[in-house]
Amino acid sequence: MKVPPIPIDEDERLRTLQNLNILDSSPEERFDRYTRLAASIFDVPIALVSLVDDSRQWFKSAVGLDARETPRSVSVCGHTILQNNILVIEDLSKDTRFHDNPLITHDPNIRFYAGVPLKPINNHALGSFCIIDYKPRKLTQKDIDNLTDIASMVSDELIIFLDELTGLTNRRGFNLLAQSVLSTAQRTNKVLSLIMLDLDKFKSINDEYGHQEGDRALSIFAHCMKEVFRESDVVSRTGGDEFCILLSNTSKADAEIGLERLQDLMAEQNAKPETQFNLAFSAGIAESGKDNPLLIQALLSMADQRLYEAKKAKKILS
Repeated sequence: MKVPPIPIDEDERLRTLQNLNILDSSPEERFDRYTRLAASIFDVPIALVSLVDDSRQWFKSAVGLDARETPRSVSVCGHTILQNNILVIEDLSKDTRFHDNPLITHDPNIRFYAGVPLKPINNHALGSFCIIDYKPRKLTQKDIDNLTDIASMVSDELIIFLDELTGLTNRRGFNLLAQSVLSTAQRTNKVLSLIMLDLDKFKSINDEYGHQEGDRALSIFAHCMKEVFRESDVVSRTGGDEFCILLSNTSKADAEIGLERLQDLMAEQNAKPETQFNLAFSAGIAESGKDNPLLIQALLSMADQRLYEAKKAKKILS
C-alpha cells in the first residue's frame, strides 16, 4: 500500500480548509443532494463528499457508508487531491498503490473508485467528490463529464453563501449553481424549469406590521417553498421579496402543479390565528427542453417577463 504523498501546498491547503469552518459540522441537505444524485445517476452504492484534513479524510456527506471519517493514510481521496483532474481506478485490487489497502482487503471491500478534486479557492484541493463500487467497472466519457460537473457544483457549494434570514441559497449561490445545473440537464437531454416569484404587497406588510413581521413573512414563505419543492431543486432568495427556483427534470406543467401546492400551503398558513398578514405571490415560469434549449439568462428573462405579466394582471406592479 502506498500512503498518499503530501501536496506541496499542504500548509496553505490546510489553512484554507480550516477557514471554511466546515470540518465536523452537521450534515447539510445542500451537500447530501449531490451524493444522492451521484449514487442514482451512476448506479453506485457509495458517493462521498470527502475533505482531507491533516491526518484523516472526513465525510461532509456520505451515501452508502456509515463511517464519518477514515485515516488519511489509507484514503484514496488522499491521492485524488494530488491530481489536476479526475482520478479513475477501475479495479483497486489490481493497482499497486491500493491492492493491500485495508479498505480493499477488508470491510467495506471496495473495488472501483472515481474521484474529482474539490478546488473551490485558489486552486487548493481540499478533498474530493467521489463514487465507489464493490465491483470493478468502467466510466464512459459522458460519465466522466457528468461526475466532473457535479463535483464542480459541490466545490461551489463549499464557499456558497446562504441567505441568513430564510436559509435559502442567495443570489450569489444561485448564479454559481444555475449554469452548471442547466448544462447537466442539456447534456443528459432533460427538461428543466425556472420559476421566478414575488411576494404580493410585501411593502404593505412592512408598513402596517413592521419590518420584524416582514422578516417573518419572508421566513414563512421560504419554509413553504422548502416543504413543496424537492431537496434537489435550487430554491433561492435573490433579493428583498424576490425568489427563484430551478427545477431539474421538470416540465412547465409540472412546475405549475408545484405552484398550486405552494398556493394551498400558503392558504393553510394564512388561516392560522397567529398569522396577522395575508401571504400571496405572483410567479412566472420558463422551460428549457430537448427541442428548445435555453441559456440561463434567456430563462431568467422569460420567467421575469411572465412574472411581470402575472403581476400586471393582478394590478400589483409596485
